Amino acid sequence: MHIARALPDLRDAVGELRASRGALALVPTMGALHDGHRALVRAAVASGAATVTSIFVNPLQFAASEDLSRYPRDEAGDLAILRASGCDLVWMPDVATMYPDGGATTIDVGGPAENWEGAARPGHFRGVATVCAKLFGQVRPDRAYFGEKDWQQSQVVRRMVEDLLLPLSVVGVETVRERDGLAMSSRNRFLSATERARAPLLHAMLTAAARGERTLNDSRAELRDAGFDVDYFALVDGATLTEIAAPRPGARLIAAARLGSVRLLDNVAA
Repeated sequence: MHIARALPDLRDAVGELRASRGALALVPTMGALHDGHRALVRAAVASGAATVTSIFVNPLQFAASEDLSRYPRDEAGDLAILRASGCDLVWMPDVATMYPDGGATTIDVGGPAENWEGAARPGHFRGVATVCAKLFGQVRPDRAYFGEKDWQQSQVVRRMVEDLLLPLSVVGVETVRERDGLAMSSRNRFLSATERARAPLLHAMLTAAARGERTLNDSRAELRDAGFDVDYFALVDGATLTEIAAPRPGARLIAAARLGSVRLLDNVAA
């Protein structure tokens, strides 16, 4: 497994992989890898493509009120996971490489980026779209792999790729969960023992609502009674993230709720 930290090294390594393997797959991450990330890498490897994983904690997608320095980092652990998962190349740029002095371009996505996380975290998807566009330009992959836990994010990236006619496909990988249903996230480590015990209720309420066992209002109320600060719990069109009144093909139930200091996101098919 090759590790690149500078653009010339990345370009050389990507060129060699392209020449020897043909297709390239990219798994963009911010590190602090867990089984959800392993699933993305393994899906990319299983496709037969040479697999590149990026590790970059992107400052552009953090709001001023969010603590970028608190985001978990574990370079040695991440590299061990990637090596064991069959990754071919790890791209680990610094901030100056991704955002050099004099840069004047960012990407604003409308449509699926406008509500939910877009409203709760102004500028977040500008950061996501911009860094993904840069990564796609640096690596030039044939496909990029994203986890479905961050459903809205994956739809924002799909929309950007389609609108800008970028020559790659976006592949979604099913959410990986703990045994009790909690969606795996790098931020779960910040839950207290009491909060961790309560956290699976978010997925349980989504599942119950999808089965018609709870209304959306009942689900929100039950979460609030359990100590969650609910940002949203909504039924949307899966591609556009537009709120809808009744389930239809491609619909998703999406939710975000804070438990203590941790903001949990999850979604299920409706």
